[in-house]
Amino acid sequence: MAGQYAATTDGMLLVTDRHRSAAAGWVRRYLRPDDPVARALTWATMTSSLSKGVFFSVSVMFFTHVAGFAATTVALGLTIAGAVAVPAALAAGYLARVVGARRVLLATTAGQGLALVAYLLAHTPAAFVVVACAAVGQQAMQRTALTTMIAESFTGPDRVEMRARLRVVTNAFIGVGTALAAVALVLDTKLAYLLAMLTTGALLFVSAFLLRRMDRGAERTATDGSRTAGVRQSPLRDRTYLAITGLYAVMSMQVGMLTVGVPLWVAGSTKAPPATIAALLALNTVIVSLLQVWAARGAKAIRSAGRAVGVAGTLLALACGLYALSAYGAIAVVVVMLMLATVAHSLAEILSEAGSWTLAFELADPANVGAYQGVSQTGAALGSMLAPLVVTATAIQHGLPGWILLGVLFLLAGALTMVLVRRQVDGSLLPG
Repeated sequence: MAGQYAATTDGMLLVTDRHRSAAAGWVRRYLRPDDPVARALTWATMTSSLSKGVFFSVSVMFFTHVAGFAATTVALGLTIAGAVAVPAALAAGYLARVVGARRVLLATTAGQGLALVAYLLAHTPAAFVVVACAAVGQQAMQRTALTTMIAESFTGPDRVEMRARLRVVTNAFIGVGTALAAVALVLDTKLAYLLAMLTTGALLFVSAFLLRRMDRGAERTATDGSRTAGVRQSPLRDRTYLAITGLYAVMSMQVGMLTVGVPLWVAGSTKAPPATIAALLALNTVIVSLLQVWAARGAKAIRSAGRAVGVAGTLLALACGLYALSAYGAIAVVVVMLMLATVAHSLAEILSEAGSWTLAFELADPANVGAYQGVSQTGAALGSMLAPLVVTATAIQHGLPGWILLGVLFLLAGALTMVLVRRQVDGSLLPG
């Protein structure tokens, strides 16, 4: 017995050591990169993602139960803010070219922190709309500044891998922020929601402080010549880039399909219990966190990036079909269909994002990085703005025919992206 106990104890210790080693490896890989710019961006992303996790969880309750706004007011205000985010993302790229991407990222991170705190002072619908436009608009500018900074600070495949690692950190710490917000939701008091909203702003101030520290040696000049003098091509005259950006806007609607469309579909059109929604979102988070870097490594070249987006379109069409079928059958069958749809959806998400990142970086004029990244992020902002409307008008209102129409839309967007990339590579002798 003693020998068996000793063997069991040794085995448990071995498993524990392996878990600790795996955790330590994850921390080293994602939270302690050797590159100083990567390290600063990682820690800034970590704190801003904690803020997002808390905000996503408590904001609706705060707006409706504490601030006293009607749900329709909140929805309208956020829709208007989403529209403001589209030109804001574009403007940030040109601003980054003039004053530098780090300064834009720093200013908009701190500014968004102020906007989130200002929600506590918004007592009228008009004030709410103004604050929402400031918060969402600056968030769009942050994304443009961040991608510009990555494009300027890294080269080739390192840029896409850095973007992928930051996305893993983002997903992981949004999850942590959501868990922290559960305290406010459990307490369900005005004070708890006020403190939670203050926390979202405070975390963004910490993120800005971490970015500010790059002045002490972490920041480096652009490696791609984006700040050198010379003729710069305008992305607004680059028809291929504009077309791919437009298709990216269509593909990026899949995020809204998951966060808005799927919960509405599960709750209103299937027999699945409401808890299934949380399970599906958790499954998506796990898949993205585990496989995003892998997907990025497979889409480092322009041609492979186009293929990744094409495959993503096919997977999204498959996911739409499975979501539609989940309206039929027993509960067990419905849940299985929803899980399979989410797996296909999540794989499409990581492939489309990885491919789109490479195309946004590699097809841009190296002498005008900021403007090109501004155009690319405008596509993402446009997709985010349109997603709730498009998904609701198709799948949610019309069921199976709507899901089929949505699937065809994604399939065409992926296929057209792949065709455009092939023509670009073959026509300009770009490396595939």
